[in-house]
Amino acid sequence: MKSEEELWSLLREAYHMPYGGAQIALVEQVMQHADAGGHDELRLASRLFATSAYVQGGEPAKSFVTFSWCRAEYDAHPERFDADDEHTLLWHFKFMVNGLLKFPAVPLARTYDVLDDMERRYRAGGHSLHAVYSHRYQVAAHVGDPAAEEWYAKWNAAPRDSNSDCAGCDPGAKVDHLIGLGRDEEAVAMAAPVLAGRLTCVEQPQSILTSLLVPYVRTGRLDEAADAHRQAYRRLRGNLADLQSIGAHIEFCARTGNEARGLELVQRHLPWLDRAPSPQADMWFSASAALLLGRLDPGFALGDSTAGELAARLTRRAREWAGRFDERNATESVSGRVEATLAAGPLGDHVPLSAVARRRVEAPPVAVPPARDLPVRELPTGAAELLERIREFYDEHRIDSAEAALDRFDELHPQPPADLAVRRLEARARLTAYREDGGPVAQAMLAEAAAAYRAGGEELPALACEARALLCLREPDDGVLADVEALATRILAHPGADADTRAEARLRTESALMRLERPADALASVEAAIAEKPQRPLLRADVAARRAHYLLVLDRHEEAAAGAQEALERYAALGNPPSAGMAALIRAHALGNLERFDEAVASFDNALALAAERTVRLSALVGRARARLAAERPAEAIDDLVEVVADHVAHGEDVPAALLRYDLAGAYHHAGQPLDGAEAAESALDALDRAGAQEQADQTRYLLSRIYRELGETDLALGLLETLATNLDGYDNLPARGRMLQEAAQLLYEADRDALAADRFAAAAEAFRASGMVQPEMYTRRMRALSLRWAGDLPAALSALSEADALAVQLSESPEGTEPWLIWQRAMLDCDAARVYIGAGRLDEAAQRSAGAGDALRSIGSLSDALDADFLHAESLMRLGDPSGAEPHLRSVLGAAPRGSQIEQNSAWMLAESLESQGRSEEAAKIRADYLNQ
Repeated sequence: MKSEEELWSLLREAYHMPYGGAQIALVEQVMQHADAGGHDELRLASRLFATSAYVQGGEPAKSFVTFSWCRAEYDAHPERFDADDEHTLLWHFKFMVNGLLKFPAVPLARTYDVLDDMERRYRAGGHSLHAVYSHRYQVAAHVGDPAAEEWYAKWNAAPRDSNSDCAGCDPGAKVDHLIGLGRDEEAVAMAAPVLAGRLTCVEQPQSILTSLLVPYVRTGRLDEAADAHRQAYRRLRGNLADLQSIGAHIEFCARTGNEARGLELVQRHLPWLDRAPSPQADMWFSASAALLLGRLDPGFALGDSTAGELAARLTRRAREWAGRFDERNATESVSGRVEATLAAGPLGDHVPLSAVARRRVEAPPVAVPPARDLPVRELPTGAAELLERIREFYDEHRIDSAEAALDRFDELHPQPPADLAVRRLEARARLTAYREDGGPVAQAMLAEAAAAYRAGGEELPALACEARALLCLREPDDGVLADVEALATRILAHPGADADTRAEARLRTESALMRLERPADALASVEAAIAEKPQRPLLRADVAARRAHYLLVLDRHEEAAAGAQEALERYAALGNPPSAGMAALIRAHALGNLERFDEAVASFDNALALAAERTVRLSALVGRARARLAAERPAEAIDDLVEVVADHVAHGEDVPAALLRYDLAGAYHHAGQPLDGAEAAESALDALDRAGAQEQADQTRYLLSRIYRELGETDLALGLLETLATNLDGYDNLPARGRMLQEAAQLLYEADRDALAADRFAAAAEAFRASGMVQPEMYTRRMRALSLRWAGDLPAALSALSEADALAVQLSESPEGTEPWLIWQRAMLDCDAARVYIGAGRLDEAAQRSAGAGDALRSIGSLSDALDADFLHAESLMRLGDPSGAEPHLRSVLGAAPRGSQIEQNSAWMLAESLESQGRSEEAAKIRADYLNQ
């Protein structure tokens, strides 16, 4: 059984926690122990707090019980309620009216009873009826009662008081009324002063911004609509209690051409329906999600279902709930509004939410320039000449042009002679192999071509077709390699093989080695091909480019850059065929690895100018973005990454888009655009989690935690760090786990949530101990002691201090005992020990521990920390009643502290106090005049 003081401490800790399951669990623990211990004051305080925790944390049904208990307790023992408690109880009447409406199983008469009781108590206490009229309006509007207009007028006329909703929520509810009447301009005008002010309510500004989504669009304020969505959803997305409002954002996406963004929200929050905070939230989320899914291709795969199937299920779910509400209310108001949502049409033009929030569309065709800029009709018409041109197109990677030319061949020469028919068959096979799923078909066609060549007495092309057939296998093994090498040996030994034929045979061996991930051997094959001295200019350029590629893979970056430059020069002499883009890409990556970032960017520019294939273009954009990031030019990198992400989104490639959104988030972060960075990282995280890419997802979590810290969203950052610590639970991950726990602890410490910080520091210390990382273990153990001191748990702080001291002794006796880092850690531990001893009232020990810390820190050049240590020692002496002993230390700090700094001011103030206590008032006055302007 916990003591009453321990329970009060837990309740105070709950006050500082974010709304949600963890807070609810803690306050329920306090209630249970308070009941068991008979602590009446704590029973009341915990239930008053629990009512708010349930409502704001997504479990409003539980609040009905705690509210009823508090109301009965007030009536039975009003003396136990101070003014603040009474105000809280009156405020909770509003929670009850709102909450009871959301559950169709609760008779409407019960809601009216609570409203009547609320009005009676407000009148008895001399309070304004402003909040009462507001909630009578809400009940009337919910059931479709025409009296809503009358209550709205009374609400507006009544004076506000301390029971009224805050300066954001009260106008927000009126904004909803105006929007329902189609008075959008008035709604926007009413909200403007609210948004221009400073809002501290837990529900604002996200609630009023959510209300403004539709009027912003209908009045043409598209930028404001996009910004409202981004700001509001960021605040809503982590709280189950806001499921209904999240549904409003899904509806907004569906009606503004942002189906891809809306689908992200549906996939992220759909699991919440299993624990929806209320039937009303379930109903509106289901209706909004059904609307969004209905705008997708019905066959679009969503896990084990499709968009069409899921939309149908959610539509039925929304209608079933609406029917229950109508039955309870004896009106058709709710189902009418739900049907309007399910059938809602577009609000107007597409509203771009961000640079990459585009609609999901069918992938556009990749534009490839025609070969040699010649229209197809200007191709040669002779069969042999046309087949030669097809081969040239293929070798130049002009695949679309080769396909068009082959179709032209079939049109002009449907029944070619046998010697040309086999060449046509080989050409069709090679083009078929180029397709992603064409390998098996191409393999059969090449086998047929080999047989035909051999039947015609042409052994060399037959051997080449057999080798190409082997390379059609997507995953060749060592046996395939041996067969390809054997065919190459036969070609090299053939008396009719010229230099080009021998070089091509060696390159087919290189292709097999490349697929087996043997780059050094592949490079040797390429260099053997070069040694054959091929004659065809394009083949010489291709061989040079392949060599540069393997040099890059093998981290021989200088050679790779030079080799790629040679290939580029050869391609330029041929009019820069599409394969020149790959050579420019290789050179750019080599220069980037050499940290010659400006040159790399220029080479990526060249690759983009030369690229004809989508993959080369996307790779060049990504490479240029990363070179710009490395060159500290993040703003320039953003545009490149946005373009690539948008391209992947347009092609339905969610995982590549997610991986690059991580890079985009980092670019936004470095460019000082944290909100954009958070949005990019959040989208990436959802997709990566769905794809099961935990390593990449965890990298994104860490980046997002840093962005959240920059945005001041401490609880969100903590949640991510806690998840990371859980994910990194393997032995090999202990150092990383320790760092995550340490960073979480540091955030909690800085937020004055010291008891939780102490727990995380302890867990971090254990992770560091298990991984043998003594420096961070030393830091986290002393920080645990300090956190417990500020949490007021002095026995635990002293115990933690003894653990840190034991580790310090152990390290001092090790070979690292005189290392500067350990001297610093020991000195800082002495300072923190002094703080703990001061809190425990053990002032002699505080003075002893802090006495030598300053000198130790000065000995390793840590001068700023030394000043803090000297001041702490002086403080210990002052508390000990030794002002004359403190004086020289304070004068020393004053002499060394930067002018106007906080430590100078603190030291001057304490020195003046020391002099006063010694009866030296004139000296004290001079110190105040010189340093404190008094």
